[in-house]
Amino acid sequence: MKHASHKATTVSRQKFSLAKALFASGKGSHSVRAVRAVQSAGSDAVVLGLDPAIAEKINEIAPQTRRSIREAARAAERRSHILASASLAALVGTAAGALAFSNNKDATNSFVADPATTTTQIKRISEVTAASRSEARTDLSSSSVTAQSTNEGGWGLSNSDSTLDAKLMNRNNANNPVVSALMDADGDAVPAGFNPNHAVGTNSNNYPWGQCTWYAYQRRAELGLPSSGNFGNGGAWAASASALGYWVDNTPRHVGDAVVFAPGQADADGAYGHVAVLEKINADGSIEISESNAKGLGVISTRTFSAAEAGKFQYVHY
Repeated sequence: MKHASHKATTVSRQKFSLAKALFASGKGSHSVRAVRAVQSAGSDAVVLGLDPAIAEKINEIAPQTRRSIREAARAAERRSHILASASLAALVGTAAGALAFSNNKDATNSFVADPATTTTQIKRISEVTAASRSEARTDLSSSSVTAQSTNEGGWGLSNSDSTLDAKLMNRNNANNPVVSALMDADGDAVPAGFNPNHAVGTNSNNYPWGQCTWYAYQRRAELGLPSSGNFGNGGAWAASASALGYWVDNTPRHVGDAVVFAPGQADADGAYGHVAVLEKINADGSIEISESNAKGLGVISTRTFSAAEAGKFQYVHY
């Protein structure tokens, strides 16, 4: 009587012998021919007498063809792309969810309070009549054009010409601002051809201290009206100033005019004369003067003369 176990052993021994024969043909290693035989068998390893598990192991370690290598690389690349896309989608979803939860209240209010959008349509302006090279133009000589037949009219700096003050306009070229203002005030009374920038003479006070000439030089300098330091004695000031170009006459005009006394006139010294400074012109034509040495050397005093008396003196203006 035969036992089943013996039969199973016989089959296993046959399969092992076949595998051994395959490996033996490759001299102890799996040759290309043996490997191709196993690979071609695939899942039906029984054809070769191999156990399926052994055949699968042989397929894993067997050399692959170029085609199988490329297919394996493509499969691995597809798997990598799928994994990367899934990871990125998960990351974006997580971030969006966190942002939505953190700003849930503000976002809700923002969406609710969003006003309706107003769309303004830009319309091409085609109604305005524009000039064209092809269009006829109206002749300027037609009745639609109003022509001015006269040049009558007036110009004014304000609503009323009476508000203009000609005295405020400088009409001279005097370098000295005080002289310029006085010339504007005198207007047409200034002699024709008068040069306001004439020679002045010496700029220092060369007169003896306390004398009438010393005081007249100092006082006029205080008022911005220069005088020469070498006009000579008081009675000679009118002639000396006139020689340098000063305006000299017998009419008192401004505060600061030098009042020249001839020798012996109005108690002036009979040899040297006298000079004073005009301080005021009264409404009746009388004048007030300031002077030095009329009451003592260096003593400053004042006197008043009537209009008739004032007309007899000479005056050095500027």
